[in-house]
Amino acid sequence: MTTSPLRIRLRLSLLATALSCGLLAPLHAQTATGGKLRIGVEGAYPPFSEVGPDGQLKGFDIDIAKALCQQMKADCTLVQQDFDGMIPALNARKFDAIIASLSITEERKKAVAFSDKYYKTPNRMIVRTAAKLSVSPDGLRGKKIGVQRATINDRFATDTFKASEIVRYAKQDEIYLDLAAGRLDATLVDAVAADTGFLKKPQGQGFAFAGPAYIDPSYFGSGVGVAVRKTDTALQQRFNQAIAAIRANGVYLQLQGKYFDFDIYGDNAR
Repeated sequence: MTTSPLRIRLRLSLLATALSCGLLAPLHAQTATGGKLRIGVEGAYPPFSEVGPDGQLKGFDIDIAKALCQQMKADCTLVQQDFDGMIPALNARKFDAIIASLSITEERKKAVAFSDKYYKTPNRMIVRTAAKLSVSPDGLRGKKIGVQRATINDRFATDTFKASEIVRYAKQDEIYLDLAAGRLDATLVDAVAADTGFLKKPQGQGFAFAGPAYIDPSYFGSGVGVAVRKTDTALQQRFNQAIAAIRANGVYLQLQGKYFDFDIYGDNAR
């Protein structure tokens, strides 16, 4: 039996009315209420995120992602992505959230929405000890500073060390290799990631932190949060509730203790 043109028009009219009234949720909103989520992670930023010898992702970010998904009773898939493509991939719907040590900054808030923070750490410069460099715009004049592309350190170094050569890399691990090989004079990086991922390893011998701890919120933000698309406000709230829950039930402290011997959460302000 064929459907008459009148019935087809009537069905289309009813469908349009339902959508306009919110009776049928648009597809992109399913991630805010559904049981499946795709989480963008990096896998090249120890101890927060890296690929182990067994080929499996591990690290504080990875464990936090799994804990938040468990708290939300969500079926999550981790999607590995280079850091400089994280926000474009999120907005292109390659995944539904980012858990990759992404700092909450005003600039990034123009493109994505953030949960409350789940940790906050300072950023520091690393130099070769024997070089006795003064970490200041004049002291690093003409020197090569390695930064991970599209990070807060990239932006800060570019604006602050104008007389230096800023060399950008896709991964922080690549910076450490060039620093150890003498192809760079310094790198600006998260202090905790650098301490564990470089200074405490054999290749980090002969290097040390130098200069001040950088915490200017106009560059470095208010901590690290989970990023979602700006339209996914329900999902943003689910992450806020899950972060508060694992902070309250002891899971956060348990995960923190696997990697750090100090409070990585920082002050209690959101």
